[in-house]
Amino acid sequence: MSPVANQAKQIRRALLSVTDKTGLVDFARTLAGYGVELVSTGGTARALREAGLNVQDISDLTGFPEMLDGRVKTLHPKVHGGLLYIRGNKEHEDAVATHGIKPIDMVVVNLYAFEKTASQPGVAFGHLIENIDIGGPSMVRSAAKNFEDVAIVTRAEDYPALTEELKTNNGALTRYTRWRLAKQAFALTAAYDSAIANTLDQIAQAPAPESPASPDTTAFPTTLRINMRQAQSLRYGENPHQKAALYSDGSGLGVAGVNQLQGKELSYNNLVDLDACWELVQEFSEPAVNIVKHTNPCGAATGVNVLEAYQKALSCDPVSAFGGIIGVNREIDGAAAEEIAKLFVECIVAPSFTPEARERFSAKKNLRLVEIRTAPAKPVTKQVSGGMLMQDADTASVAESELDVKTWRPPTADELRSLIFAWRVCKHVKSNAIVYARDGQTIGIGAGQMSRVDAAKFGAMKAVLPLAGCVAASDAYFPFPDGLEAAAAAGATAVIQPGGSVNDQKVIEAADKLGMAMVFTGIRHFRH
Repeated sequence: MSPVANQAKQIRRALLSVTDKTGLVDFARTLAGYGVELVSTGGTARALREAGLNVQDISDLTGFPEMLDGRVKTLHPKVHGGLLYIRGNKEHEDAVATHGIKPIDMVVVNLYAFEKTASQPGVAFGHLIENIDIGGPSMVRSAAKNFEDVAIVTRAEDYPALTEELKTNNGALTRYTRWRLAKQAFALTAAYDSAIANTLDQIAQAPAPESPASPDTTAFPTTLRINMRQAQSLRYGENPHQKAALYSDGSGLGVAGVNQLQGKELSYNNLVDLDACWELVQEFSEPAVNIVKHTNPCGAATGVNVLEAYQKALSCDPVSAFGGIIGVNREIDGAAAEEIAKLFVECIVAPSFTPEARERFSAKKNLRLVEIRTAPAKPVTKQVSGGMLMQDADTASVAESELDVKTWRPPTADELRSLIFAWRVCKHVKSNAIVYARDGQTIGIGAGQMSRVDAAKFGAMKAVLPLAGCVAASDAYFPFPDGLEAAAAAGATAVIQPGGSVNDQKVIEAADKLGMAMVFTGIRHFRH
């Protein structure tokens, strides 16, 4: 880059108006140390004066008082003219000289915390509206548009690096930095406007100002706006020839917000598998372990503790478990870590790890250990050519009392417990899916088959443990008796399925003939 292209420009006047005052005083002192004139508003001006800094009120700059309960402070030609005029442009220079407009070389601003306000339970509609910032985004956009002459600072995290650059350049910032800050600024206003639009889009009728601003969360937005920040650049995507990156909503929750304790960088495939792995173990209140390969469980189980659940999950398919992802819905202790460490796996995800567990895993330098905090269920999006699909998260569950027994023989108490377990696991297996299970443990998993009878046969073929006396779960109805008959031939004595086929009665008759118990859930769990 040529010296002209990356020219550093002196900061002589800065306008500071922030909601988050973290680090502000120190940064303002840095600016003042280079002779920068500080202009400020309201609470920001008070904070700077209390720190002993000399500050000009915005009303003194504009010749107009702050008014309308602070709604109008910076919306003035002497502010936006000072930001937008092009230095060196004779017409612009003449215009600002005629109207007494002084240049503003830097704006330090962050916006009213609209999202934080909107997330408060029962927040009044009037309070929500008052937290829509007008002057702040206007200044941000004006300063960013004129980045050739003006620096726009919107994040307190940038203060240290800017302080160093000001020191290096004796109070000036380079064009490269001004451009970087401008891009951040436009991303901020885009995200801010999207947050407002998304929130208001869910409020069908504007209530009275004092009434709660209760959004209708059952309705999808009329316009889908997605704003996320790149959290991590990944080495590659599903395959080495594909580029990839991870984007986060900033909540610090879920897979995008995991805390990696050790191991190699998480890959695209790791993150996809982690999500599938963690979703399944959240189905259970008791200790549960799920071992995943390519988003499908190759073994899942519950137990009295993590160690027992892991041993049961591993025994379902120890061959496929090699090189997989392990998800646990409890803290992993030393005893469980000792056993898990015997297997080569890519990643282990859990809410936490005891010091003993971390010590045991530390010997496996490449093993990725990640702590996770559960994210609330949100609508699921999927990209298709030319657009996106959106649907509610599949949070449906079925209690024992809601099951509809269809056969002359009801399931035994043991069968019923196994059926509920198998149904919860089957929800997380790619369709068409058949899951064989017994006593809180998967026995065989038939995933992603093109026909249900093949899924039943494949699940039985994959079984390592004895199938005799197990139960079977089907994610959708049996279109014909052949799938049920395949499960019975494998050793299943009871079946759980949604029902709803035109051939339901034939399937029920086949179950009765085979002496099987069968229950309907009334809901299906397709997973594409």
